[in-house]
Amino acid sequence: MNFVFFSPHFPGSSGEFVIRLHEEGATVLGIGDAAYDHLSPRLQSALTEYYRIDTMENEDEVLRAVGFFTHKYGRIDRFESMNEYWLESDARMRTAFNIYGTKADFVENLKHKSKMKDFFRKSGVDTVRFLKNPDRESAAAFIEENGFPVVVKPDLGSGASHTYKLSDWEQLDYFIHTRPQDTEFIMEEYIDGIILTYDGLIDRDGIVRFQASHRFEQSIMKVVNDDDHLRYFCLKDVDPEVEQAGRSILEAFGIRERFFHIELFKSNKDGRLIALEVNMRPPGAWMTDAINYSYDVDIYSLWAKMIVHGGSGEPPAGRYVSGYASRKDRKHYAHSHEDIQRELGEALVRYDEIDEIFSRASGNRAYQFRADSLDRVREIADYIQAEQ
Repeated sequence: MNFVFFSPHFPGSSGEFVIRLHEEGATVLGIGDAAYDHLSPRLQSALTEYYRIDTMENEDEVLRAVGFFTHKYGRIDRFESMNEYWLESDARMRTAFNIYGTKADFVENLKHKSKMKDFFRKSGVDTVRFLKNPDRESAAAFIEENGFPVVVKPDLGSGASHTYKLSDWEQLDYFIHTRPQDTEFIMEEYIDGIILTYDGLIDRDGIVRFQASHRFEQSIMKVVNDDDHLRYFCLKDVDPEVEQAGRSILEAFGIRERFFHIELFKSNKDGRLIALEVNMRPPGAWMTDAINYSYDVDIYSLWAKMIVHGGSGEPPAGRYVSGYASRKDRKHYAHSHEDIQRELGEALVRYDEIDEIFSRASGNRAYQFRADSLDRVREIADYIQAEQ
């Protein structure tokens, strides 16, 4: 298999996917803007060849790189970045070179939140009511029907950037007059609830080969807007209702041979599951490693085996609940790093600093830990994030 990996150096987890592909026998060809000498030795050894370009957004450069690899190595079997930012670029390269996978004519359905909702309805899973491109008049009519609060967010994009909760007419008017004019927004009804995810691997035959679920009890929108610290938990079991909804959404989208990350609200009001977003990529913010710690697996290796050899076997069972708790440099915490190390002992599985580009949502530094129960990992998160 000739696998072109776009941006193998960033984010850092990309290198793990490259290394496992190499271990499974793939010829891995990298394209990126980092100097070769700046790649880690492990990543260098996993790449058969690396083609450096000046600008990742310059598709002419990328086309030349893929053309060079095709001339030298033959037909390219896969082109992938594992990064939502490059989803459209990936699809255009697959289209240009007739490479297996999602093509340019379908990728809009995976990028635009408004288009996702048609597939959610097809899946039979509830989704939030929404308004595309709200102006003052249409927004007022939507709010008269659905009430305050409402959420506004970019139709195209990931994360919680430029996502706001509007609670009254004054906040609506402020948004209408100050929003970026070059960005298309959607307005959604506000759902009071937690986020449960359906994450995993689906093979080229449409069989789910791995599944996991994360639980977010904070609003990511509020974390970003308030510059707060973050916590989330990877559960040892997938709720059957979450699994059923997730599989119905995968079928509606017709997704094949992908890592998937589907976000669902669980309403505090009536317990309904409500589809929020679908992302055909690994979950972010250390969540791939959270899966590894909860299930005692190497999810990077499972993905590579599926890509190179096809899927096999039943999804493994979880063994632990793992947690993530970040800290913000601007906050003053009750317990020192040394206190946390002593308190957690073997329950602490990772500590590291966060890349600045992700720090607004994910914190400046973070801890990962695991235990036998959700209650225990909540206690650990409380200890880490206790403020003076």
